[in-house]
Amino acid sequence: MNNPKSAIIIGAGIAGLAAAVRLAVAGYEVTVFEANDGPGGKLSQFGLGAYRFDFGPSLFTMPQYVDELFRLAGEEPTDHFNYARLPEVCHYWWADGTRFSAPGDPEELAKAAATTFGVPEQRVARFMADAARKYELTGRTFLEKPLQKAATWLDLKVAGAMLRIPSLDLFTNMNAVHERDLKHPKLVQLFNRFATYNGSNPYKAPGLLTMIPHFEHHFGAYLPTGGMYDISQSVYELGKRLGVKYRFGQRVEEIAWEGKKVKGVKVGDEVQAADTVVCNMDVWLAYDKLLPTAKKPKRTLNQQKSTSAVIFYWGVAREFPELGVHNIFFSEDYRQEFAELEAGGLADDVTVYVNISSKLVEGDAPAGGENWFVMVNAPAHTGQDWNTLIPELRKRVLTMLQKRLLAPAAAPEKATPTLEEMIVEERIITPPEIERLTGSHQGGLYGTSSNNTMAAFLRHPNFSSQIEGLYFLGGSVHPGGGVPLCLLSAKITAELVVG
Repeated sequence: MNNPKSAIIIGAGIAGLAAAVRLAVAGYEVTVFEANDGPGGKLSQFGLGAYRFDFGPSLFTMPQYVDELFRLAGEEPTDHFNYARLPEVCHYWWADGTRFSAPGDPEELAKAAATTFGVPEQRVARFMADAARKYELTGRTFLEKPLQKAATWLDLKVAGAMLRIPSLDLFTNMNAVHERDLKHPKLVQLFNRFATYNGSNPYKAPGLLTMIPHFEHHFGAYLPTGGMYDISQSVYELGKRLGVKYRFGQRVEEIAWEGKKVKGVKVGDEVQAADTVVCNMDVWLAYDKLLPTAKKPKRTLNQQKSTSAVIFYWGVAREFPELGVHNIFFSEDYRQEFAELEAGGLADDVTVYVNISSKLVEGDAPAGGENWFVMVNAPAHTGQDWNTLIPELRKRVLTMLQKRLLAPAAAPEKATPTLEEMIVEERIITPPEIERLTGSHQGGLYGTSSNNTMAAFLRHPNFSSQIEGLYFLGGSVHPGGGVPLCLLSAKITAELVVG
């Protein structure tokens, strides 16, 4: 007879790792099956020559959700996991030569914006205060509780938030809110880019999402001491200390269930029995591959996918002191860029994100060099010819960065190497490869987009309504993608399991 407190978790991404810790603390015997050879999912790492790269997420906010895992286990977080707050969150660059370094502190952000853009300081301060208000009214409730449970809607805080819907900009889009409240076109573009944090379009995503900057400038942006991989590695090690069993290189073929009750998972030719199964696989692929006979929630699964990405990992043989850990080089026509993404293509002029962890993480690059994670938003993979698109995109990215970072030499005899000539190591990841390597349907980084008012309510719940004992977590289900929300997904799911 099975231990009634046994649980199998499918997938060792950060949500699965965090749920394993929470269930182990609650007394469950936990086994994690992972098709890859190690933990982390998107939060993994690799090396190219003398350069180390984090594979996926590069921004760390809400570190308290990681610290909480150690405290639940009776451990001191700083004994195992450390991070530093970034005084400057991001460096922004525009084609006309405008540069802006965004301080992490909201008051300093307002002052710096007033100086750079010539807007009243109070305008930005009011905007950030409104982002905080929206988060306090809705974020703590809707991000930390299961939306599909009646108890959530009977909560007095939820009722209070619902009464304030007219003031939450739920029925307008992010861009409209930014134009109304910020007015300056460069500030509008700067804050529009926060829609990409969940793979959405700022010209369609609801204005409520203008709360996102609050995460970065109130709670802060951080970098773990050893890079982003420290997050998943430290939580994995914590799980091991709690007795969690990990089965790497073992792919789950199917979720076994009978009648309306989960029985375990099929691995190879055997069924591994458990009374609780927690699926950290992309929910679309979970139904397609692991639950072939289950009734599919078509309305949920057929929602618009979030954006994907093309990522260039470059080992660069030079240091650029003008760059920070996070850098954004904006396109000149942001609206057109998102229109092209919506149409399944790439604009001629794209926004480029450059992350350089070697600015703070010792050993991520050799002396005199930097590890560049260069990302361009891309549409989900629906059959595009990436072999043709990528060389042209690479050329455009290099041209943009060369123009904005490296002034032309005064004379041919003094010519310095081009940026392309400084690249000594390279790896390129496309949406189809993201799908293959991470199990994200069509390479969508965040499951579904938030391009309509009801998107948050249409995400798949953290539990199955037709199979008792089956639960879902990760970026493709409630509350959404990104490291903090995946950690909250683990918290919600574990609380549902434990009851």
